[in-house]
Amino acid sequence: MRLTLRQLQIFAAVAETGSTTAAGLQVALSQSATSGALNELEALLGARLFDRVGKRLVLNDTGRALLPQARALLDGAQGIEDQFGAGQGIAMQLRIGASTTIGNYLLPALVASYMNGAPGTTIDLTIGNTSEVASAVARLEVDMGFIEGPCHEPEVIAQPWLEDEMVIVCAPSHPLVQGSPGARVGLKALRQQRWLLREPGSGTREAVEHALLPHLHQWVQPMQLGSTEAIKQAAAQGLGLTCLSRCAVEDLLTLQRLTVVGTTLPRLSRRFYLIHHRQKQFSASLQRFSAHCQPA
Repeated sequence: MRLTLRQLQIFAAVAETGSTTAAGLQVALSQSATSGALNELEALLGARLFDRVGKRLVLNDTGRALLPQARALLDGAQGIEDQFGAGQGIAMQLRIGASTTIGNYLLPALVASYMNGAPGTTIDLTIGNTSEVASAVARLEVDMGFIEGPCHEPEVIAQPWLEDEMVIVCAPSHPLVQGSPGARVGLKALRQQRWLLREPGSGTREAVEHALLPHLHQWVQPMQLGSTEAIKQAAAQGLGLTCLSRCAVEDLLTLQRLTVVGTTLPRLSRRFYLIHHRQKQFSASLQRFSAHCQPA
């Protein structure tokens, strides 16, 4: 077998950085040695893996097909080293992806408590919407992910993780609740409100549409914002109603800048998921982190 893990490591580094110079710094090789190893790999496979665009190297369709397989092999080799102690004394680095609500409001505490017990581990946390995190897991750009909506990537396994309570909130001064904060609002009144929504692809947006649209039928003059924090602040300023995770709005509820709207709707909830690529080889460190994040 002429294909080597070192060649795949260099290929993955070039794919990540976009140049042989930057990849060489990452894998501790000169630019010429990195370029030579990449040329050897392309010659061995009989195919170009990158398009040369100016000074940048951009993955072509062949390179994009190879990259997840290369990362899976490299992860497997790292797992073997971890299992048999070859990585002892080396700081472990985990790459975790999380959708917005989980990444901003739940994972920081979990990461902190884990690192207190594993000081030799570093964790890189990437935050995006649910579809972005699922795509990163499918491309093996992150080791595992946490999402707040269904996963539509065929190469990704989704494991139910936590149940999340969703609440409808607005400013205390909103006409819908002003003067009668404890009243239960009916569907007719809810249908007439402006709703503040996340962008398509967000797990929160998908969960809200799944929970509310069967009752409201359509959004009236919806306002779309690209982050949960922006939606919270807009709602607190009286711009409309929104439906968000309770853990995301707990701070503004405590400060009485938001209030929960009582409705005739059933209890709103959704499921969070832990996801990983079906070919992902879990290192000992990743297994420990996954177990640490499991609910008691």
